[in-house]
Amino acid sequence: MLHKIPLDNILFLDIETVPETADFSELDPVKKELWDQKSRYQRKEDQTAEAFYERAGIWAEFGRIICISVGFFTAKGGERQFRTTSFFGEEYELLAAFKNLLETHYYGPQKVLCGHNAKEFDFPYIARRMLIHGIKLPEKLNLFGKKPWEIPHLDTMELWKFGDFKHYTSLKLLTNVLNIPSPKDDIDGSMVSKVYYEENDLDRIVTYCEKDVIATAQVFLKLRGEPLLEEEAIKHV
Repeated sequence: MLHKIPLDNILFLDIETVPETADFSELDPVKKELWDQKSRYQRKEDQTAEAFYERAGIWAEFGRIICISVGFFTAKGGERQFRTTSFFGEEYELLAAFKNLLETHYYGPQKVLCGHNAKEFDFPYIARRMLIHGIKLPEKLNLFGKKPWEIPHLDTMELWKFGDFKHYTSLKLLTNVLNIPSPKDDIDGSMVSKVYYEENDLDRIVTYCEKDVIATAQVFLKLRGEPLLEEEAIKHV
């Protein structure tokens, strides 16, 4: 079935998120209590809500998106290329720009979105943050009333599971076993908040996010049994 999907109908994406504030102390009392309740089942018995706050970025209710990177295949002069670009900065603006991309270039049932663990994380996170900002969901993220086969989402982690629902495989591990260059050659997800709030280096995060998009596209090609992208075929726009 994967071979029936034209590559230029797929938008590959990845997001980077951080806690909504740099420090737990900046939350108002109500939000602190809500965080304590939300995170309680995740924390170790001796770990406080404040100490666990560095993980807040993984929940859409307590985090925010600082970058959405996308990638897409094109054929220029008969040569296959993969182009990447990113939306970053203020969350409302980047979400609005991403929505405009979807509604301008990725509307209709033939267009699909693809990410790694995106069905569990990226897609719902983007949708929730859009609703929090009062942004009407684009058709590609509005899943209400749709049957499973009508949902235009692909997930390379789900494809690798082959029906094994208890199996989690990180993108770093999957690229390793499939002999794909690793995207984790600088920072990893656990470092994003520090790089953003302490080092104020958003460009570094954008680069990291785009590398994840490229890696996801490479995994997808591997799952289709197709040659990987050569470095010269990858363009940043």
